Amino acid sequence: MLRSPTFADAGPRCSCLPVSQTLNSMDTVLMGSLQHCCCQLPKMGDTWAQLPWPGPPHPAMLLISLLLAAGLMHSDAGTSCPVLCTCRNQVVDCSSQRLFSVPPDLPMDTRNLSLAHNRITTVPPGYLTCYMELQVLDLHNNSLMELPRGLFLHAKRLAHLDLSYNNFSHVPADMFQEAHGLVHIDLSHNPWLRRVHPQAFQGLMQLRDLDLSYGGLAFLSLEALEGLPGLVTLQIGGNPWVCGCTMEPLLKWLRNRIQRCTADSQLAECRGPPEVEGALLFSLTEESFKACHLTLTLDDYLFIAFVGFVVSIASVATNFLLGITANCCHRWSKASEEEEI
Repeated sequence: MLRSPTFADAGPRCSCLPVSQTLNSMDTVLMGSLQHCCCQLPKMGDTWAQLPWPGPPHPAMLLISLLLAAGLMHSDAGTSCPVLCTCRNQVVDCSSQRLFSVPPDLPMDTRNLSLAHNRITTVPPGYLTCYMELQVLDLHNNSLMELPRGLFLHAKRLAHLDLSYNNFSHVPADMFQEAHGLVHIDLSHNPWLRRVHPQAFQGLMQLRDLDLSYGGLAFLSLEALEGLPGLVTLQIGGNPWVCGCTMEPLLKWLRNRIQRCTADSQLAECRGPPEVEGALLFSLTEESFKACHLTLTLDDYLFIAFVGFVVSIASVATNFLLGITANCCHRWSKASEEEEI
């Protein structure tokens, strides 16, 4: 007796996609369990090629085939485009939508994500875990104060990161952890940015462009930059730099790299100390820090001690003479008053 062919005849291809095998009625077929999975589904052509051909295909069989094909296409396409966003050619644009939080679901193959010009205050931990194709992330002009630890752990292809025009107050050591593919980082126009950890950019061997301009930085450790061999462009203008002795190592390093590393040298000015206020940061020479290298010898200390001793003796002698003089004047004045009487 002939029977209708089923997918079970071709052997299981996908154990995680249960499909009802009952074909007695159309209602039974429509109530079959269809679930999405990540394993490889059987191809329609291959399946039918392996089956005997008893006659015309069952209508229910055609319906199941169409449903499976639609499910496969949906799985390949990934998550649909978030509300208020536009998605095209792996570019997701959610900018200028007054968002207070990041969209929860994005297409899995997203390469360029723009969340600029919104009101986003936080990014949840693990937000980028599923988007391994991400190469560009634009978060500028939001209200971010920090990023969660390990945010870029799975974003191995991320190359361009824009965090400008936010409210960061510091750049911690683990902010860019595992983001070894970063080529461009923009942290400009963060007016509350006061501190950059010496190891904030550790491991970013491919970093070429770093923008720290127009923040609140008064000091930057040399250790934060000397581990960036590929650095080509450095923007640090518009910060209230205090060009004291602690800044000398960084300035010396920058002078040695200025021909290979483009910098906004005309915008970087000193706000202190008073003797160099208003001077261009890159105009300072070794003479400007000469006082930082003054050292005292034993003879200098002995001379200072001797001078101090002499000044002390002279002060005591002067006070003694002034006391005697004042006493004599008082007695003389009293004697003159008695003679008049």
